[in-house]
Amino acid sequence: MVTFITLSIRFEIAKFEALIKLNYKMKIKYFLPMLIIAALLFSCNCDDKKSTTKEIATEFEYFVEQFADIKVLRYQIPGFDELSLSQKQLVYYLSEAGMAGRDMMYDQNYRYNLKIRRALENIYQNYKGDKTTEDWNNFETYLKRIWFSNGIHHHYSNDKFIPEFSKEYFDALLKETGTELTGEAYDVIFNDADAKKVNLDADKGLIKGSAINFYSPNVTAEDVDAFYASKIDRSDETPIEYGLNSKLVKNEDGTLEEKVWKVGGMYSESIEKIVFWLEKAVTVAENEKQGEALKLLIEYYKTGDLETWDKYNIAWATSTDGDIDYINGFVEVYNDPKAFRGSYEAVIQIKDFDMSKKMAVVSENAQWFEDNSTLFPEHKKKNVVGVTYKTVNVASEAGDASPSTPIGVNLPNNNWIRQNHGSKSVSLGNIIEAYNKAGGTDKLKEFAFDEAEIEAEMEYGQLADKLHTSLHEVIGHASGQINPGIGQPKETLKNYSSTLEEARADLVGLYYLPSEKLVEMKISPNAVGIGKAAFDGYIRNGLLTQLTRLNLGDNIEEAHMRNRQLVAAWAFEKGAKENVIEKVIKDNKTYFVIRDYAKLRVLFGDLLREIQRIKSEGDFEAGKALVETYGVKVDQAIHKEVLARNSKFKSAPYSGFVNPVLVPETDAEGNITDVKVTQPVNFAEQMLDYATRYTTLPDVN
Repeated sequence: MVTFITLSIRFEIAKFEALIKLNYKMKIKYFLPMLIIAALLFSCNCDDKKSTTKEIATEFEYFVEQFADIKVLRYQIPGFDELSLSQKQLVYYLSEAGMAGRDMMYDQNYRYNLKIRRALENIYQNYKGDKTTEDWNNFETYLKRIWFSNGIHHHYSNDKFIPEFSKEYFDALLKETGTELTGEAYDVIFNDADAKKVNLDADKGLIKGSAINFYSPNVTAEDVDAFYASKIDRSDETPIEYGLNSKLVKNEDGTLEEKVWKVGGMYSESIEKIVFWLEKAVTVAENEKQGEALKLLIEYYKTGDLETWDKYNIAWATSTDGDIDYINGFVEVYNDPKAFRGSYEAVIQIKDFDMSKKMAVVSENAQWFEDNSTLFPEHKKKNVVGVTYKTVNVASEAGDASPSTPIGVNLPNNNWIRQNHGSKSVSLGNIIEAYNKAGGTDKLKEFAFDEAEIEAEMEYGQLADKLHTSLHEVIGHASGQINPGIGQPKETLKNYSSTLEEARADLVGLYYLPSEKLVEMKISPNAVGIGKAAFDGYIRNGLLTQLTRLNLGDNIEEAHMRNRQLVAAWAFEKGAKENVIEKVIKDNKTYFVIRDYAKLRVLFGDLLREIQRIKSEGDFEAGKALVETYGVKVDQAIHKEVLARNSKFKSAPYSGFVNPVLVPETDAEGNITDVKVTQPVNFAEQMLDYATRYTTLPDVN
């Protein structure tokens, strides 16, 4: 499971105004060097990685650029220079393996994404006309949005982008650059077809209403249910993740077939490249167990066998030594409205030694948290196995993890592996640091009720977020058990499973943040202060600030947003009689003010117990009622007000990152002698570089 950036409340309310000020101060300092660099860039071969990057000088520039509702940032890789040569090689090989699968993510997101992206990239690189016009600016913004979201649908809302340039202008660009884009791939840019990448409203058809390319257009939700009902044995205590690595298609004769993503199967061109780099990684593995896990991953990619995937995940989860780790595969199922198919992603990590040592105490006490939770006794694990927690520094990300990135990850997702063999939870330390250093406080001051709330957030908010992330990932996702004979949540809870799982993990974190146990473990300085800051931020975000991400009139579709409103709205309603959370109008502005933190904690514990019961028992109707009642519908009056209050801020609500560029240095024989880290000059440079170096798939797959 993954914790997205928006799970961190501080990041929801952060602004980049301070960053803009920093950027202004630095402008003069970097102006002359930038001119020199620009001159060099335009006089050299852009295929040379070294020539299209620059070293970031003394003060690191986190901010890259802003467009539409997106701001793009940089991150650093602390500790990279201290790695041994073989470790640097390992990071480089794993990074190349991750990037090799980039095209798959585009194709998974929508069947015409690759064709559209490549057509627009050709225009962008070859158009010789006026690039100062509003039309060109709108075209450039449209392309950048596609790059950021790995396709033509918003990475978070799932809505299709509508370009702000005309068909006539686009036709002129196509003609002037000799670019071909016809048929449905052309039409869909401007029409209302395939408007939602992932639709979770069953009334609109989970498959029919989703543009995601996990199913052929003629496959229905009923087809999916029937296909897997004949395969899944609910008495199997070690089930595979059915459908995880395939596209389900309906043939002309009406039969259903899984087109498996493997060497020799669908996406073979990309996967062959992944395997190539993984095989190199094996040669420099830090230890035997790490190497054996990599070999199993290679075997899985070659065969497409999901039992091998399980063997790999067991080996990976129990391979805890070494300083380098990685995620690679078809992992998270959030993009599948039926929760079977995994989106491709890769994250390469370097251990943050200091923070990992401090946070390891959380995983060491996992059983205490389970025993003292509010769950019904029959739903508690008697033996929480192998929860390994690390704070890591990201070295590279690809696929579903980039450019928009999580801040925390807990894997594997297969429940029986987690229960029997353990899991890994990581907090992406340098990503969190980049968000924090690129933030500000103006939006906080707008939506927080009073100075006390602001001061609590300023003093404890950042640490509260870090602790919530760790508790969410390490304890939350690892807690609880499913009753014998009950199927996996994606089968029993269906399109509501992701929302309910994220709510459950969030509630674990919220329940324990005010606990003195965290103080005893010496990871929290103040239980009361941390708890208040966390509770304030969560309620503020769930009922107010996250609405800045929605267009007026829209319901909430994204699972994490549904989760946060569900928790906050349920607690608000259930605590109304005792005024646990009070809705206050001050200066014609709405605030939700916590009046009783202790009772709110009790409510969080109650909701946690109920959601775990729903998961343990596979109670679809109760899960559906919770999500639909509290997580979907938006108070339109409040939404309108929030958008108006937010309109004075120039900060984009969504953030993501360019990756540092790993540049190998070689000797005369081609052997890598060192790996250097550089930074891309801008977002477009990196995306065009990726399009050149990591194009592996045809337009249509």
